[in-house]
Amino acid sequence: MFVVGIGPGDPRHRTVYAVEALVKSSVIAGYGPYVDAVADLTEGKELIVTGMKGEVERCRRALSRSVRGDIVSLISSGDSGVYGMAGLAIEIAANDAIDVDIEIVPGMTTALAAAAELGAPLANDFAVVSLSDLLTPREVVMKRIAAAGQADLVVAIYNPMSSRRRSQFPEAIRILRQYRDPETPCGIVTAAGTKDSVRVFTRLHDIERHDITMRSIVVVGDSRTETLAGRMVARRGYRL
Repeated sequence: MFVVGIGPGDPRHRTVYAVEALVKSSVIAGYGPYVDAVADLTEGKELIVTGMKGEVERCRRALSRSVRGDIVSLISSGDSGVYGMAGLAIEIAANDAIDVDIEIVPGMTTALAAAAELGAPLANDFAVVSLSDLLTPREVVMKRIAAAGQADLVVAIYNPMSSRRRSQFPEAIRILRQYRDPETPCGIVTAAGTKDSVRVFTRLHDIERHDITMRSIVVVGDSRTETLAGRMVARRGYRL
């Protein structure tokens, strides 16, 4: 079974490896919008589609079809191992004693697509933190934000807000402001790596006035991040 990272959405961001896996497969399993994103590669294939929070069912069905001898691609947006299905597929196979070969196919993460649109904000050490508390307790999420702030790491924030979660992002920003200058460059990219992408350059003191959704990636710079020629750049320390 392949576990495939399909990238952030635009077909140009798919890897050759990912396309080869999807073409080889007779069964494609994934969250509805992700399956739609690879519709050009799914004609004639069986589709296993589940909704949000259907990850465990999706994995089990994909593994079951693989055991039967089908070539299956279980897809994730971005990279399959970064907030994707790779870890869950391995966990379930081990827990259920399912003897199947699982091949992880990496993909471009949304954080990298967003960073490219902003400039080079991840050119030095950085942390990636999701503000979703569906699987990780809120207090643990904020502890990680604080640690990244104290360590002076650039922070790429996934899942900053949703219709249900409105307070986590302001809390995370309050924590980061304890460690960062108010003028720290920040970037917001919504729908990164797609035709609908929108980017915003801002500063830490002003970040909350901008529109931020579940599809946004927020990048908060470190003490060495600068705005150069209209782009965010995390300086590495080269002598010029």
